[in-house]
Amino acid sequence: MSALPTPPLVQASDLAKTFDVSAPWLNRVLERRPRTLLHAVDGVSFEIERGKTLALVGESGCGKSTVARLLVGLYHPTRGDFQFDGQDAHAGFAGAQSQALRRRIQMIFQDPYASLNPRWQVEDIVGEPLREHGMASGKTELRERVGALLESVGLSPLDMAKFPHQFSGGQRQRVSIARALATEPEFLVCDEPTSALDVSVQAQVLNIMKDLQQRRGLTYLFISHNLAVVRHVSDDVGVMYLGRLVELADRRSLFATPRHPYTRMLLDAIPKMHDTGSARTPVQGEVPNPLAPPPGCAFNPRCPHANDRCRSERPALLSLGGIRIACHAVEEGRI
Repeated sequence: MSALPTPPLVQASDLAKTFDVSAPWLNRVLERRPRTLLHAVDGVSFEIERGKTLALVGESGCGKSTVARLLVGLYHPTRGDFQFDGQDAHAGFAGAQSQALRRRIQMIFQDPYASLNPRWQVEDIVGEPLREHGMASGKTELRERVGALLESVGLSPLDMAKFPHQFSGGQRQRVSIARALATEPEFLVCDEPTSALDVSVQAQVLNIMKDLQQRRGLTYLFISHNLAVVRHVSDDVGVMYLGRLVELADRRSLFATPRHPYTRMLLDAIPKMHDTGSARTPVQGEVPNPLAPPPGCAFNPRCPHANDRCRSERPALLSLGGIRIACHAVEEGRI
């Protein structure tokens, strides 16, 4: 008998988050204005296999960070479902097993300058999850575990006596990673963890994260603007546009043969060594106002392949040729 396929560790189905950004009630009454809703995430579905990395890319404001906050329980979804290791995660976040679930899911934030308490020593910053989850019985054990965590990210145990302002940006992000690893999680949500760092420091942090993934079997959701970083760290790549996934494929397929016009536009803007001296293709147009998105496909005002169907009917995310894509032109064979 053949073995049954292993279910994915992370499974998001039709996740959506809507924010009410209306003016205050009295203003709406006096000015006769309707409520204003922002659809930050609108029906996103994906899976992440255990030990793998899914990267989400897209321009600012496309909903990547909102997806991250939905997966760690900082936001409750407007609709949709998030299954973690076969259980309803959002019901778990609100129930009696909340602490046990949060121990298994941790987040690395974008800005190491803002995500660390400047009044706390590193020993307190990294040790707080250990205390909250009852994973260290005394002061001596706590210090030993904090020292081991710092060593795992390339810092010295002696650094636990320092404050955040005594570290460089890359070292602060290593402290953030050590804090996220303190509870021995299985799933790490990484919200642009290298965007605030210099290029050489980015490489160091990314190599540490890859090494930790291999040694601990971690599963990552990696959010980034930087497609070169995504190419280095990911197994699969999802491209988001205005709150929706427009293409989801394995890394090799997406970088070698991008199908969606938006994905092609993003990749054409990357500098290439063999094209040194030639003009790069800039990303055309502007992202539409998310409070008033265009009808049909949200990308149609910027798409060179748009037709009447694209302007009136929103494409569904379909499985075509081993990838998932939301594009009428690809579905109809026009590109």
